[in-house]
Amino acid sequence: MPCGTLSVAITGASGVRYGIRLLQAASELGLRLSGVIVTRSADLVAQAEEGMRAGELLELASRYSQTYSEDDMTSPLASSSSQPDCMAIVPASMKTVALIANGLELNLVARAALAMLRLRRPLVVAFREAPLGVAELRNLLSLAEMGAVVMPLAPGFYSKPRTVEDLVDFMVGKILDSLGVDNSLYLRWRGGRP
Repeated sequence: MPCGTLSVAITGASGVRYGIRLLQAASELGLRLSGVIVTRSADLVAQAEEGMRAGELLELASRYSQTYSEDDMTSPLASSSSQPDCMAIVPASMKTVALIANGLELNLVARAALAMLRLRRPLVVAFREAPLGVAELRNLLSLAEMGAVVMPLAPGFYSKPRTVEDLVDFMVGKILDSLGVDNSLYLRWRGGRP
């Protein structure tokens, strides 16, 4: 199924700028965003990492789509009958990974992600954590076995990045690749010497 509609969740792991850039890129590529979930922890990370004020991440996300808090179980994204074609959780915290891997619909992110998996629709879980312990590895393996694309936010260097934005675009391009969305956000490997 082509990814004509996309939902995005931004959770409380380091790297909220990946989620922000995904929203921008999706908009630039003409993808229809069907909702953005922003967790309380993501807002705190945005304040710490990006110098945003409280609530600014939610305001920024609202420029691209309807936004929802993690507690809003009245959101269309809470129902299997209203899911988009694909979903990306960027960045995904280990708490979020654990909730989904164990089928715990304790917030809107986990509920929407589990609905995507039940429907066999593309779900990318782009996590940012290091090192990984046994519990994290087991949960990530469970997600892969459930059908999610598990993606570490670990950019490659063969494209000769010069800026942080280049590194971010590399990963956002990979996320879009995994959702079947054509993009030219990064220089692709062509073999041999550059």
